[in-house]
Amino acid sequence: MKDMDLELERKFCRLENFVEAEGGTLVEGYASVFGKADQGGDVVQAGAYARSLRGLRGGGRRVKMLWQHDPAQPIGVWDEVREDSTGLYVKGRILTEVARGREAAALLAAGAIDGLSIGYRTRRAEKDSGGRRLLSELELWEVSLVTFPMLPDARVGAKADDTAVALLRDMAEALQGARQEMTGARPGSRTL
Repeated sequence: MKDMDLELERKFCRLENFVEAEGGTLVEGYASVFGKADQGGDVVQAGAYARSLRGLRGGGRRVKMLWQHDPAQPIGVWDEVREDSTGLYVKGRILTEVARGREAAALLAAGAIDGLSIGYRTRRAEKDSGGRRLLSELELWEVSLVTFPMLPDARVGAKADDTAVALLRDMAEALQGARQEMTGARPGSRTL
């Protein structure tokens, strides 16, 4: 049996957006951007993922969310994977109930990691006059959170900054205060 790692290729992008929420850390962004050469000189063409995504949906399967391309370390789920005019958009949840998921969420929040990378097989490609490989059909297997992105323009797009976190805390405190006021509870006491 062939080693799956030897067959899969990988492309890296920088993760720009994440939001910590109940039930995990939400992440979204572009795992691949169309028409831009990555550091290896490959250019993914618009529509390159369409057939693969249709096949996954038709078979009731999902693109996997892995940690550093390690198939033994799934860290969450991609709830949405689609092509748009920019590239391959992904949105999902890092599961903090999983030890590696907690670590990934902490590293992401600290800015220690910010990359996305795709694991895929090339189905159709050709070389242009400059020797770059133009990828026109890819079989997408997984999108990983990684340390080093290969494509600087493909990153997580939404990140909770300190201002947003503070705003959410203030809203939660205001709601708690309103609930206590409505129930007649003393400040600082807990109501069930």
